Amino acid sequence: MPADLAVIGLGPYGLPLAQAAVAAGFATVGYATGHESVSLSPAELRRMHKAGFRPVTDPAQLGRVRTAVICAPTPRGADGGPDLGQLEAAARTLAERLRPHTTVILESPVHPGTTEELLRPLLEEGSGLRAGRDFHLAYSPSRIDPGNRDFTPSNTPKVIGGLTPACTESAAAFYGRLTDKVVRARGLREAETVQLLETNYRHVNIALVNEMAVLCHDLGVDLWDVIRCAETKPFGFQAFRPGPGVGGHGAAQDLAGHGNRPLRMVELAQQVNHRMPHYVVQRAGALLNEHGKSARGARVLLLGVTYKADLADQQGTPAQEIAIRLLELGASVSYHDPHVAAWSVLDRPVPRADSLYEAAADADLTILLQQHRTYDLQGLSVKAQLLLDTRGATPTGAAHRL
Repeated sequence: MPADLAVIGLGPYGLPLAQAAVAAGFATVGYATGHESVSLSPAELRRMHKAGFRPVTDPAQLGRVRTAVICAPTPRGADGGPDLGQLEAAARTLAERLRPHTTVILESPVHPGTTEELLRPLLEEGSGLRAGRDFHLAYSPSRIDPGNRDFTPSNTPKVIGGLTPACTESAAAFYGRLTDKVVRARGLREAETVQLLETNYRHVNIALVNEMAVLCHDLGVDLWDVIRCAETKPFGFQAFRPGPGVGGHGAAQDLAGHGNRPLRMVELAQQVNHRMPHYVVQRAGALLNEHGKSARGARVLLLGVTYKADLADQQGTPAQEIAIRLLELGASVSYHDPHVAAWSVLDRPVPRADSLYEAAADADLTILLQQHRTYDLQGLSVKAQLLLDTRGATPTGAAHRL
């Protein structure tokens, strides 16, 4: 049965797009590119199937659609840049079935130039068709923010850049049915660089506030009060908040090593953010020492081991490195997370606390890593022997804040 849309890649970028597409009335097929983690609940998946979503394993189905969007994961590779293996495989699979007049859009995070220099030749060689003449080719940076209830695909503007003006307009016609506003970039590279700028903006600003957290602790200044006051400025400031590290699927991107000038600010931001798990463990050890306890043999409870609040996704979570460093110090580590039924570190299962309050009362130190909505932080601050809050979520004076 023909469909309007094929979403190729059913991970953190593809599934939300498919969800938005079926909600907008598109008959949609989904084709997985690898071992992608499903971030939607069984109930959400059932609603998608009922609305017209069909996961397929036969690549022939990709040749029966008007629009194909490639959302293959591009995780960080050994050289620090995106690993394009799944993207290349997806392109070859689609190319063999590509029909004239199809609109092909790439949403995967890539370096500027990838759509034209990598994707275009793969599609043209595999199909015998020519981009811009026989089929449309465009890039649109994914702007998915998992768990965000205020900004969804329907009210988040979508940036589009095409190989030709006609390619841009074809992609705009597709996204115009999904979102309230479409923003046309000058071309493919401009649209790709939007993704680069947006991702690095997040990492650089998180790095700045992470450095401020360390500085304010040394100065005896309440950073959280500083942020509260600073965000009242109506111009020139956007509030970011520190944390135990930066997780998620949108890794900072530095183009060094790819024939480009390095982004020095991004390099430094990566260094700062990568140090945060170590800093958290350092603070944990200092707190234990202040209360007459050693990290060796201490019972440490980690609260929230996902990369983002109220999600089950553990991609890039700093909880992994924090647990490893605590274990290296000789601590006994357990965890609690309402979204994670089982958790392993270095291929060893970490004990899961069944009773949150009992575990917090029993632990020498409880570390809040993720502020899940179900956590009663006031109650936890009373029950825990010692509480280190890396998110500034507890009431003032109720815990030791990062």
